[in-house]
Amino acid sequence: MKIERLSQDKIRIFLTFDDLSERGIQKEEMWQEIPKVYDLFTEMMDQAYSELGFDATGPLAVEVFALPAQGMVVIVTRGKYDHFGGLSEEDMPDEIYEMELTLDQSDTIVYVFQDFEVLIEASHMLKDLVGGAGKLYHYMDKWFLYFDPEELNSEKLPAVIAMLAEFGESSSVTEAMLEEYGKKVMPQQAVEVICTHFQRQQ
Repeated sequence: MKIERLSQDKIRIFLTFDDLSERGIQKEEMWQEIPKVYDLFTEMMDQAYSELGFDATGPLAVEVFALPAQGMVVIVTRGKYDHFGGLSEEDMPDEIYEMELTLDQSDTIVYVFQDFEVLIEASHMLKDLVGGAGKLYHYMDKWFLYFDPEELNSEKLPAVIAMLAEFGESSSVTEAMLEEYGKKVMPQQAVEVICTHFQRQQ
């Protein structure tokens, strides 16, 4: 389980398939078992508090994104206390989770690479599997390779994921976030463009 702070009142939690299976959620049934997120919630909030000092008391908006190729992303936004009769934060009861839950499912595949040379190596290995597809973004001094599964051969998808995992790290950053905050370096056919213009290190 990886937790990142997005802002003072918002965090993102990324759960891998191993994280999910340890908690009784199977990859094949992940979308149907999304309600089990409620069972995870206390654990996630305890970890968020210990790692980031994120206090989850009060109204929360919880967005759950199922990523069948990677795992699950949970975005938690802490709300205000206005509709609790004007009580201050200090006067609030200890355990109030007024959760507004939003569910979404995405098949997109995003992997992040710290080093461009590693991305070049990965692209040459991936070219035959993905037909040169993909988009490349630069965000927070890292390289993000994005795939829409509709561009990929479904039979080759497990091999694509295995290859990406060997060279990069699965990322919970959404395409919308990359579009808004990142720089789109290669808008299409990123793997083919990289292979055409950059040679693998010998």
